[in-house]
Amino acid sequence: MSAPQSVARLIHILEALCASAVPVGLAQLSRAIRAPKSSVAALMRGLTEAQIVVTTEAGYRLGPGAFGLGSALMEARRRLQSSDLVRAGMRRLAERSGETVLLAVRDARSGMMTYVDTIESRNAVRFAVTVGDRRPLYCTAGGRALLAAESDKELRRYFEHIKPRRLTLHTEINKRRLMEAIAAVRACGVAQTFDQAADGVTGTAAVIRDASGAVIGALVVAAPSARLADGGAELAALVREAAGGISRSLGHRTPAAG
Repeated sequence: MSAPQSVARLIHILEALCASAVPVGLAQLSRAIRAPKSSVAALMRGLTEAQIVVTTEAGYRLGPGAFGLGSALMEARRRLQSSDLVRAGMRRLAERSGETVLLAVRDARSGMMTYVDTIESRNAVRFAVTVGDRRPLYCTAGGRALLAAESDKELRRYFEHIKPRRLTLHTEINKRRLMEAIAAVRACGVAQTFDQAADGVTGTAAVIRDASGAVIGALVVAAPSARLADGGAELAALVREAAGGISRSLGHRTPAAG
């Protein structure tokens, strides 16, 4: 087993233990990180010696060493502002995609979203937006991603209080079809709109979550539609990956599979 592979497996083991409220058995850890039980057992011996984990009759759980390390990491995180982590992720996405990257937050009272940060594409033809600009939720990728993260109750309340209007010839204003589009975002974890809020502009977005699981905003890539004729799916995967990476840097962890 190579050193990089061992490090990756150690991280996945700790994430699985952090996500579980009860001790986790060797077989369950093996399935969770997709590694042979013999390899997991060898790693667990090292973690046990360092008191990062302790053994119980029911399996493994985090030990005192893990909580000491966690305290040190939290102190380091306080020194590194969350906004710096978000912007670093935005910059990486801008470099990988070559397109303009935005951060949007929801204004619940107005049914709008506001762009609060942007990194512009270096392409001569690009989507440009000013920090502070506001857009409707229903017709933007960022807005749909934010709506998809809401509860069913909040979503119904939103649609009860808005009257969608066309901003382009392609803007969807039928509430039933909009609800279906948001359901699709929930299923795949990313929203994508074509010429909905502005002619010739494609938006691709996924939400960013903090350590508590709360949504702090939507990570958005905005690009000329003509440049994405064949690359929409690839960009969607890139944005979903980038939003997940920023969320993890802020402490968010998804529950481990049983």
